[in-house]
Amino acid sequence: MAKKRKNKTGSVVAGSSRKDASRKIVQVCETVYEDVIKRSKKPSLKFPIRALSNVKYDIKKGHFQILGKMVTRTLSYNTVKTFAQSMRLLATTKNDLIDRNDIAGKREVYYNSKSWGECRFEEQPESDSLLDDMEAMLGVNREQLGYIPEERGGDVAGPVTVIDRNPSTREIFRIDCSKLGSGAWSIPSRVEHLKFECKAKFILAIETSSLFQRLVHHLFYQKHNCVLVSMSGVPTRACRRFIRRLADEEKLPVLVFTDGDPYGYCNIYRTLKVGSGQSAHINTFFCVPQARFLGVTPGDIAEFKLQDATHPLEQADIKRANDALKNDPFVRHHKEWQDALKQMLKLGVRVEQQAFAKHGLNFVLDTYLPQKFKKKNYLP
Repeated sequence: MAKKRKNKTGSVVAGSSRKDASRKIVQVCETVYEDVIKRSKKPSLKFPIRALSNVKYDIKKGHFQILGKMVTRTLSYNTVKTFAQSMRLLATTKNDLIDRNDIAGKREVYYNSKSWGECRFEEQPESDSLLDDMEAMLGVNREQLGYIPEERGGDVAGPVTVIDRNPSTREIFRIDCSKLGSGAWSIPSRVEHLKFECKAKFILAIETSSLFQRLVHHLFYQKHNCVLVSMSGVPTRACRRFIRRLADEEKLPVLVFTDGDPYGYCNIYRTLKVGSGQSAHINTFFCVPQARFLGVTPGDIAEFKLQDATHPLEQADIKRANDALKNDPFVRHHKEWQDALKQMLKLGVRVEQQAFAKHGLNFVLDTYLPQKFKKKNYLP
């Protein structure tokens, strides 16, 4: 059985076994049953509010922590369908996934509900939101419940051997991520069972797959002895968990390289490092507090003469930056990030990772990244 690990509220999270998850579902259903049969009262379900308004940034723990604000869903004329959907989803999770050791994607859950009669989901966002509520209520990550993400987990290349196993035969596989030619190893949807052998000095997480491929093509990881991870935008849960586990178990620093824009700062990097309000109930295990931001920074524009390789900030960029300055607990805690966003707003431009190609296609790997490694003036 997997080792149990608890967050501050006592909820079993990433280390939970399926037996723990099944027990929690039974407890919820028994409470509803007792409310109706024994107490003759309207049953209710309580869910943590998943938003930035219900989190705090704990600098010591290094991630967003969920606060105590809850929303109660009581059975009534107006909520009967949603309540029935909640109970049916709990039953499907236990009976069809946990008890049978099976898996399902979010899209499959939506279509499976078409056999639920009047409590079927009309649109997938309904089932997605309810699944997130259920995960928060139980305090168990949905991968442990048997739900797998639809998106890719990310790609890995460099001096790390991943030890995986066949889920049916339990046969062990060893994947040397430094010997995959021009390709890379794809992070699976669930990573708790993986083990590692690693000789790298640090992990370099990269926003765009095109730049990741350039670094792989030129064997950047050999020269600098690092593990390269492609996030392909906002990193998936599997990608974040993989980086966290590898960094923790091999005691590796994590450097992050994104575009120089509010999205790269406030969505991609912030989510990787401290988590998000939407998933605050599982941030303990799905964030990377040891991450440091390497670039692209507003100061790089002048230092590397990129003035003619920038793009004007769009209204969405300006709104995202101002919202972060006003409401994001992580940004509000770190003056360095406040200064970076204010400087960007003052310049009125954003700059992409690929902008360094102005000085040559390989300038980023021959000059920019080595200089950043040498200076080590990373943002927190």
